[in-house]
Amino acid sequence: MTEPTTVVRVDGFLPHPPAKVWRALTEPELLSRWLMSTDFAPVLGHRFTFRTTPRPDQGFDGVIHCSVLEIDPPCRLRWSWRGGPLDTEVAWTLAAEGRGTRLFLEHSGFDPDDPLQQRTATLLGGGWRSHVWRRLAEAVRSLAP
Repeated sequence: MTEPTTVVRVDGFLPHPPAKVWRALTEPELLSRWLMSTDFAPVLGHRFTFRTTPRPDQGFDGVIHCSVLEIDPPCRLRWSWRGGPLDTEVAWTLAAEGRGTRLFLEHSGFDPDDPLQQRTATLLGGGWRSHVWRRLAEAVRSLAP
């Protein structure tokens, strides 16, 4: 039996400086390109949403309600993530590494005793690690130096 997931952690190297990666995380049009449509603003306390395909079978209407909880350019960004059964947080930490950036993602707050949240954590973890990460890397790569 697998252990319950309370935190999804992903880290990877992007061969671009932190300032360039930061842009992809904080400019709304770029964030919308690689993650989901959003009205994000890089302002502490700003309330925003992400919009995606609803999943009624999972109790999810397609809207993720968020607010900026922490912002320390170009090192750290943290926002709340509330949608369907979830009341979680997403944190991004950027660390210069050689000529690039080591980017850490931590999506935390999954209830270990809630089967629906555990399924959601598994789905989100797979998404963060695969297609979302690839789209982020493509968005960063497309930016002018």
